[in-house]
Amino acid sequence: MILSRSERLRAIRAMAQDKKRAVFRLLTSTSETPGNLDITETARAHEPDNFFRHVTSLSASKIADGLIDPKLVLSWLLTTLGAPAGLLGLLVPIREAGALFPQMFTAGALRKLKHRKWAWAGGALVEGIAAIAMGLAALMLTGAVAGWVILGALAALALARSVCSVTYKDVLGKTIARSRRGTATGTAGTIGAGAVLAYGVLLAFAGENRLALVTGGLVLAGGLWVAAGAVFASLFEEASEPETSSSPVRRLADDFGLLARDAQLRRFILVRALLTSTALAPPFMVALGTQGEAARNMFGGLGLLVVASASAGLLSSYVWGRLADRSSRKVLILTGLAGALALFGTLGLNTAGLLVANAGLPAMIFILMIAYQGVRLGRSTHLVDMATAETRAAYTALSNTIIGTVLILGGGFSLVASFAGLATVIAILGAMSALAALIALGLDEVQSG
Repeated sequence: MILSRSERLRAIRAMAQDKKRAVFRLLTSTSETPGNLDITETARAHEPDNFFRHVTSLSASKIADGLIDPKLVLSWLLTTLGAPAGLLGLLVPIREAGALFPQMFTAGALRKLKHRKWAWAGGALVEGIAAIAMGLAALMLTGAVAGWVILGALAALALARSVCSVTYKDVLGKTIARSRRGTATGTAGTIGAGAVLAYGVLLAFAGENRLALVTGGLVLAGGLWVAAGAVFASLFEEASEPETSSSPVRRLADDFGLLARDAQLRRFILVRALLTSTALAPPFMVALGTQGEAARNMFGGLGLLVVASASAGLLSSYVWGRLADRSSRKVLILTGLAGALALFGTLGLNTAGLLVANAGLPAMIFILMIAYQGVRLGRSTHLVDMATAETRAAYTALSNTIIGTVLILGGGFSLVASFAGLATVIAILGAMSALAALIALGLDEVQSG
């Protein structure tokens, strides 16, 4: 029997769809009809396709994040371009707090959208343009002008990321079932970490071509964000019921009212705030381990941090994601303990004079980055699963705004380091991680609800 061209195409598409569903079942280790589903029948029918679109777009975004890492890549770039040293201290606060703090004020408008995937796609497009602008600045400018232009582009990128952050968890909750959300984000984390690890190895051996490689990486990051937005826009997303309009002040008061009514939300935000220690600690660890090192070796240490961070993500992201699908509470407990182990281990090795010798610092950074990856996956999965469709956007915006404020205040650790020393800061951060694990014991097992 001879098939027509259209029939052959339909057969090929059917085979591809069958293979996609088989890979979907393999990655999620579940059938397509698990008992604990919290998405509609229509969303369930599109879930395999949506799963891979989530993984593809989020992988591209995570790779782009690694290519522009403010703690490492942009810090080195500004130093190389001759920007004032004072600008370096603004990179991490602008990137981290800028992506979180505005969410309380933008979430109300975003909740009026019926299809919120468009907001994420638009935010990714702006991130891409901002990253390309950084690359062009590195190529064409030097000194303070280059520094301020790159900081301005980073601020635009951070604001766009705040829009993506508000809408992503809501779209994820509508399109992927509860038992598979951590797997989707964890798989993307593993893919992103593998690509960034390869980039870190290239940087280590780039020699005189390092500036060109970093500049090209910024432009590539821009292209990846544009592509991520295009893929995300192709998701099948059912329309949400737009929320009624209200003034920003009223919306702000209503959202903060959630803290008074929901004890579990208060506990979760407190745990998340304490676990910011895993994000704030790396620069202090590296500074402690490289005291007395010549300035010419600075990028070697930073390059090592890129490799250690990416390796930790590559090895742990998928595992954390699978565990988070079973118990995000346990993930938050384990990450707090792992963070405390890395930070107090750093102090112990430093006291024994072994932090630099025998790869002591890389090992501690590796453990801390494993904890950091777990924090990101655990908190994201826990928030999505603890909230309802009606409260998810509000929980996300409220939590992220508070954590953005905490990260801004975290800049005060630099003052503590100046007066009390690096070891004191690391000890405080270690105590925060340990306390987070203790408080997380009181969180509900939201995956069993």
